[in-house]
Amino acid sequence: VQTCALPIYGHQRLMRKPGNTVAFYRRADGALTGFRAEGHTGYAEAGADIAIVDVIDMSETAEKVKALGRKVLCVKADLAKGEKESPKIVAKTVKALGRVDILVNNAGIIRREPFVEHSAKNWNDVISINLSTPFFLSQAAARQMIAQGEAAGPRSIVITTSEGSFTQDPPSGAYITSKWAERGLMRSLSRTLAPHGITVNGVGPGSVYTALHKYVNERFAEMNGMDLDKATQLFAKVRPVRGYQPAEEVAACYSYLLSDAARCVSGVTLMDNGGHVMA
Repeated sequence: VQTCALPIYGHQRLMRKPGNTVAFYRRADGALTGFRAEGHTGYAEAGADIAIVDVIDMSETAEKVKALGRKVLCVKADLAKGEKESPKIVAKTVKALGRVDILVNNAGIIRREPFVEHSAKNWNDVISINLSTPFFLSQAAARQMIAQGEAAGPRSIVITTSEGSFTQDPPSGAYITSKWAERGLMRSLSRTLAPHGITVNGVGPGSVYTALHKYVNERFAEMNGMDLDKATQLFAKVRPVRGYQPAEEVAACYSYLLSDAARCVSGVTLMDNGGHVMA
């Protein structure tokens, strides 16, 4: 994996002392590709041990982390069952890696269909993964972080809120609703966990060409009667600065929020979308 040359990404002098990163992903959101895999290797380069959670095989990313000299735990779990699975995931992480310093909530799915045709199943699936899962994972991780105490060092939670947490998209009602609510959850947790020295922030990526965004382009093309190439180009052109974002640059946003440089940053959404949506 080619990493970004920015000093904020994957460099010891800005990242905190070696600790454990808990990162949660799901196949429907591109799985361990794009900035998700970049994030794992970036944290590992900075000295973190990694716990990865998904419903698919994680061996390729795990080998990349091991090659950097860090420990890695792969946990196979269905994050649609967040309330049940979250305590188990954190317990397995603590048993294998010793503690939890960082939680990255990066699970997410999208379903695009007209509002009057939006099915109850799609609504429930999106709300479960995008909103309920971050709530229960953050809850389980926060309990462990609080138990460890401030003497164990800085602890952080980051939620991928998307630029959709500031905008509207009529065919994606469930997704947009979940992202606005997710941003509210992030801000609420930042105040709730502040007395424990735990920072909570969000990252709002724009167009990173993962499996999720490919699906968005395909549905947009289908619903508007255009070919996929045209739809793909159209999404790229709406960005005032550049087009689709390189995965490693988005991963750098997470690295910053998890670094000592952001020790006093909490309750914010760091937007990385080329100026398309402003917070």
